Amino acid sequence: MLPVEVKAYAKLNLTLDVLGRREDGYHDLRMVMQSVQLCDTVTIEEGAGSTVRVKSNLGFLPGDERNLAAAAALTFFRQTGVEPRPLDITLKKVIPVCAGLGGGSSDAAAVLRAMNEICGTGLSLMQLAQIGQKVGSDVPYCVLGNTALAEGKGEVLTPLPALPRCWAVLCKPDFSVSTPALFGQIDSVRLRCRPDTDGVLKALEAGDLPGVARRLYNVFEDALPERCAAKVDQVKHILIDQGALGAVMSGTGSAVYGLFDREEEAKAAYEELIDLYPETFLTQTV
Repeated sequence: MLPVEVKAYAKLNLTLDVLGRREDGYHDLRMVMQSVQLCDTVTIEEGAGSTVRVKSNLGFLPGDERNLAAAAALTFFRQTGVEPRPLDITLKKVIPVCAGLGGGSSDAAAVLRAMNEICGTGLSLMQLAQIGQKVGSDVPYCVLGNTALAEGKGEVLTPLPALPRCWAVLCKPDFSVSTPALFGQIDSVRLRCRPDTDGVLKALEAGDLPGVARRLYNVFEDALPERCAAKVDQVKHILIDQGALGAVMSGTGSAVYGLFDREEEAKAAYEELIDLYPETFLTQTV
């Protein structure tokens, strides 16, 4: 059965709204999520040691359960009652880290899907997503993928009509963002406006790509430090100037993306941005 190799797809936030702080200290969110073909590769093999270990092509990532991939495997054992076994998990990382693209969460979700296959537990995706809640807030969505409305902390999921297939150019500027710091800041920031999430839902129902793209919005852009906000705006302007139907920061950043209905325009944007920022990618929606 082993080794097993699975793909872990990046996610985009088409909208991201923070509704308020919860009594448990988390925030209530409302956001539309979308998978893209940019992905990490996750390989699971029999372990040479006594526990679950992770290695990757990025030497700074932890190799124990501080890594969400290992945490997912260990949580799977605990929640299903399957006898724990030593595993070696190898991550071939392509999705930028600390970028708001869900790389770590997607790796964890891929591990959960793989463990379901390896152990023959026959769990549904929704059951795996429930296990994923115990690993991280974005993991349930990454288990399901495709196009979905995420509410609560991100764990309340409603599948949506697929976003019409299009090109996406993703660019991570040369800074990273502290997710806890931005969540701490968002409560005291005067938001310029809120995303028209209901409008996005109607546009998805109608298969209206331009209607979705012109409503892309993320309230966390209002909470960025001024220097970081300037770089996000720079990337957005380049994407729009090259023909993007819309552009926005994903998650808590720092990655910015634009949606294109024409491949040649997407390629032109990619070529301009990669000269400025090496972590730039041309991909398509799933």
